[in-house]
Amino acid sequence: MSVSVRKNRAAAGAAEPAPRRRPAPGTLAAAAAAVAALLVPLLLPETQVSVYVLLLLAATVVVGLSMLMGYAGQVSLGQASFTMIGGYTAALTATHGLPTWLGLLLAPVAAAACAALVGVPLLRLRGHQLAFATLAIQLILLSLVGRQEWTGGDIGLQGVPRLEVAGYEFAGEVSHAYLALGALGLAVLVTRNVVASRPGRGLRALATSEVAAASSGVPVAVYKQAVFSLSAGFAGLAGGVYAFYIGYVAPGSFPVLLSFEYVVMVVVGGAGTIWGALAGATAITLLLQLLNDIGTREGMPASAPAVLSYAVYGLLLIVVVLFLPKGLVPSAAAWWDRRRASNPTEG
Repeated sequence: MSVSVRKNRAAAGAAEPAPRRRPAPGTLAAAAAAVAALLVPLLLPETQVSVYVLLLLAATVVVGLSMLMGYAGQVSLGQASFTMIGGYTAALTATHGLPTWLGLLLAPVAAAACAALVGVPLLRLRGHQLAFATLAIQLILLSLVGRQEWTGGDIGLQGVPRLEVAGYEFAGEVSHAYLALGALGLAVLVTRNVVASRPGRGLRALATSEVAAASSGVPVAVYKQAVFSLSAGFAGLAGGVYAFYIGYVAPGSFPVLLSFEYVVMVVVGGAGTIWGALAGATAITLLLQLLNDIGTREGMPASAPAVLSYAVYGLLLIVVVLFLPKGLVPSAAAWWDRRRASNPTEG
């Protein structure tokens, strides 16, 4: 073959356009979910937007708790205590004449700072001991807040001003839906970047084996503390948005049952995954609304909603642990991978 022919073929090959890469399925799914989340407040009836707001706030908390349980291996039965800290921080700031936007900024900072403080002794515990210790923290906080005059006691703080940012006042249901969606988007973005970073690789090693991670040079205690504080910050942010949305905070707004709900959401959706946190929060929030509708029907006792919630949560945990131990999203992903492996011509 002559040199000129080789050059012509090389030039022809160089002129051919490079094949376009298809977007990853995860990227397409994330884009579709983002578009759907933006459209939902506009499509839902106004009476149903409140459910969507509460769903988004629950998902914000659960994203952090999922990282705490899935990577740090720590179970918190008192996550609602950090939601309460954020809610009261925002409410106290706003009701004392300070800018409302400052209250929203201080809400996650206060919750994360409290978590960093109590995490020093708590994170020395493991397993059920840590879970019960976090539950005790919430019970203590509920008792203290209910007895202080500056927190409003059992009645709580009423008349929390509406949130105002750069002259814009969040007044309607739709505006609060987008505020809650922004909080969730921030939590998801931070979590995704943390997991993809160098500390994230250490967290994945920590999730696999704490002993192996420590022997590899991973600062286990520091990472646990950081994840614990970060998850508390997400909960505090959700609590701050909740305070401005409802305009009222009280100890009864953050019961122990709320912490159990968050744990159930993580277990059902799948710990250690963002999609699992979103799926679990969506499924449990919608289920909770259904149970409330049933429990508040005529002829039902006043305790029916709480009793139904506890019963269904217990049943869900049993079913998930027995049949879907990794949660809905990881189990569905594993099934899809097996299906594609058995049928390589598909997808």
